[in-house]
Amino acid sequence: MEIKKYKSFDEIYNVFFRDGSRRIATKNLTPGHQVYGEDLVPDGKDEYRLWDPTRSKLAAALVKGLKKCPIVPGAKVLYLGAASGTTPSHVSDILGKQGFEFCVEFSPRSIRDLVFLCEKRENMLPILDDARIPRNYENVVDQVDVVYCDVAQPDQGKIITENAKMFLKKGGYLMLAVKSRSISATKNPSVVYKQQMNIIEAEGFENIEAVDLHPLEKDHAMILAKY
Repeated sequence: MEIKKYKSFDEIYNVFFRDGSRRIATKNLTPGHQVYGEDLVPDGKDEYRLWDPTRSKLAAALVKGLKKCPIVPGAKVLYLGAASGTTPSHVSDILGKQGFEFCVEFSPRSIRDLVFLCEKRENMLPILDDARIPRNYENVVDQVDVVYCDVAQPDQGKIITENAKMFLKKGGYLMLAVKSRSISATKNPSVVYKQQMNIIEAEGFENIEAVDLHPLEKDHAMILAKY
């Protein structure tokens, strides 16, 4: 087994196995603890968590060729739609002890799992609230370097831009995981992706790239934009 840096991304790794296979991974911030049943790979004093791109849209975007990932060690991230914490836990690994992640989730059922996760990770804060109403948590969330949104709602483009205008630093980035079927069940997904990019641009953000996540995540794309 061999572990190497994944392309040029900080704190994201490729794990190469003896059978010739390879998997993307992050270094576990809390060694010995799993989050969603992922495999843990020890390597000397470090431990790595294999990152399943069929269960994480961020991992899928990386595997599908995302050229830039603004989630880096020491950054502050506002994560909208954190659910029970699968992808946020890998974001936490990347950010490290010097970074911080504000995790907004609307579902009381999901937030219970998220709270247990955050108790083990000092760089994560769970927030039970509606991402459509960012003023509800403006006294809790700092200015951040990245706003990441995985909210399966028809107005997801508006949700992320409203949060970004309130919390994102100038020069910061937004990442929108677009679920086209949540916006329109009849339109071609590529048309929906373009519409979301137009919404983002109309709100004063610069689109950097868009990555179709098929077949890892059907009818999904990741949009990266800059403030």
